[in-house]
Amino acid sequence: MRTLTRRHLLRSAAASAGGLAAVAAGPAAGPARAAAMTRRPHDDIVRRLRALPGLRVVEERSGAEPGYRFFVLGLRQPVDHTDHSAGTFEQRLTLLHTGTDRPTVLATTGYDVPLTPRRTEPAVLLDANQLLVEHRYFGTSRPGAPGYTHLTVRQAADDHHRIVRVLRRLYPAAWVSTGGSKGGMASVYHRRFHPHDVEGTVAYSAPNNVDDRDDSAYLRFLDTVGTPADREALRAVQRSLLIHRAELVARYEAWAAAGGDTFRIVGSADQALEVAVLRAPFMFWQRGADAADRAAVPRPDASADELYTWLDATAGLALYADRNARDYVPYWYQLGTQLGYLSVPTAHLADLLRHPDGIAPRVFVPRDIPMPFDTGAMADIDRWVRRRGSRILFVNGAQDPSVAEAFPPAAHDSRVLWAPDAAHHVTLEALSSTDRAAAVAMLTRWAGGAVRTPSRPAGSFRPGTR
Repeated sequence: MRTLTRRHLLRSAAASAGGLAAVAAGPAAGPARAAAMTRRPHDDIVRRLRALPGLRVVEERSGAEPGYRFFVLGLRQPVDHTDHSAGTFEQRLTLLHTGTDRPTVLATTGYDVPLTPRRTEPAVLLDANQLLVEHRYFGTSRPGAPGYTHLTVRQAADDHHRIVRVLRRLYPAAWVSTGGSKGGMASVYHRRFHPHDVEGTVAYSAPNNVDDRDDSAYLRFLDTVGTPADREALRAVQRSLLIHRAELVARYEAWAAAGGDTFRIVGSADQALEVAVLRAPFMFWQRGADAADRAAVPRPDASADELYTWLDATAGLALYADRNARDYVPYWYQLGTQLGYLSVPTAHLADLLRHPDGIAPRVFVPRDIPMPFDTGAMADIDRWVRRRGSRILFVNGAQDPSVAEAFPPAAHDSRVLWAPDAAHHVTLEALSSTDRAAAVAMLTRWAGGAVRTPSRPAGSFRPGTR
């Protein structure tokens, strides 16, 4: 959740950083199930979906694995769950249907949803149906009223609660929720306000910024990750980038002009470049920098072309121009009003920085949109997870700066498991064999049945990763 790279964007939502990651490759459903689905009247599941209150079947799309059918759905939701006079909007969902007798995985993106049939790890392991939820104010799931007053963790949790209430009529077996990064956070927030909606939750790479005034954990992580030589190389390339600012900004502006793009939201290409430079080390480590990545960090004598190419690949320069930045205003609004954001080391750049706002969420939100910060929202979530949270599995990569502040689960059938060599795109496959077995055992218990052993390793599709 904490950062957006262009590569993440394009993978994480079929077009965006959410686009998303690789397909979770799992086994085909058993021959008996596939045959049963073939015999079933073609419109049976469609008829039953259409009978659910407020649900619209937008279309059925091809590409699902054998034994599955893939639907795009729309569910009518209140803009304000506490005041239905505020109107409604249609929230987009996708459904991978395999059988009404199977478990269901509620997968939360935290952003928009990709319109491609990809199963999450829990859905693969449980041979389950999967509902993938688009977060309110993202993609097409946008209330018509201006502003973001109703973009809160509680309103989103109530969206998910209503989805479960409506769809459980069709899928009465066990439900498990999941999400990665911002999606993992949203799945935890859903459990905070509606703890009994699902039987368990798998949250990947979910940050826990309890007090937005204290970012010391992130600063410590960035000051200790990798080797001293790695950290010095990143500090040096940041300085080189800002020393070559004039050349790089001119190239950035020319790129934007050629595509008809602008920098009105952030303010200027100069500020956008500075933002990218500040965020680069965090994003470098978050994506899982290997030895080749570390060796490829440009040296102090690198050309402007080499510097620009590296920064674009690392921090995604397109993200800060208006065409992309406009779609992520709600993301930054959430960070700046409830979720909180991080700080990055800047002392080594103090003589080269021009923009005092740095990487504050306010930079990415139009100035006419108020952003009062709710200091109690994340403290409330953290308190609930510590004291009362149950049946929650947190899966983190030890090399991921996003979880420098991680959730500490209560001892109620909950755990946090760390993959020592993984970063933000961690999966169960990256855990030690002992921890992976423990995770599968938890899923098995929650789902009340056997977990399928994939014929191939489950892929890394994690809804919500940015």
